[in-house]
Amino acid sequence: MSRRDPLADPEPLIRQVYGYIAYRIGPGPDADDVTSETFERAVKYRSSYDTRKGPPIAWLIAIARRCANDWLARRPPTAVELDEVAGGGELAEEVARRLDLDSAVALLSERDRGLIALRFGADLSARQIAELLGERTNTIEVALSRALDRLRELLENPPPVRPAGETHQRSIRDSPV
Repeated sequence: MSRRDPLADPEPLIRQVYGYIAYRIGPGPDADDVTSETFERAVKYRSSYDTRKGPPIAWLIAIARRCANDWLARRPPTAVELDEVAGGGELAEEVARRLDLDSAVALLSERDRGLIALRFGADLSARQIAELLGERTNTIEVALSRALDRLRELLENPPPVRPAGETHQRSIRDSPV
């Protein structure tokens, strides 16, 4: 196994991992905790890093993905009320925009959310994402473009909000396949 210390220059890696996690779960103390957990695991398993499998950020993003998924799986569902978060005009507008974006991103597929998090959260290029996921750069560029088109469409034409407690059973006719 070809090895070098993947954590030799941690500063840029910490920023990229935090950015990825913040895109996945939201910025703040929880993202700080998940980032810390990612680096704890990285330190514990640093001897398993293999330079032939990609750069250190690819290895760390794989760990961060698992940590974020674990956090999301154990997180209790919460409802955020705009009035509870916002204090005044400009802040309220910014919070409303962020909540709209978060709601729209939540409606995307897991793959689309992951690609957007890698591109804008971890600030990885399409080429770097392709290397990380073992895909062609062109495939990632097209997938990112389509994900951003879907996100733009959701932001411009949000789906209707259902009253609390109303559920919708999808039939086979509703399936996109």
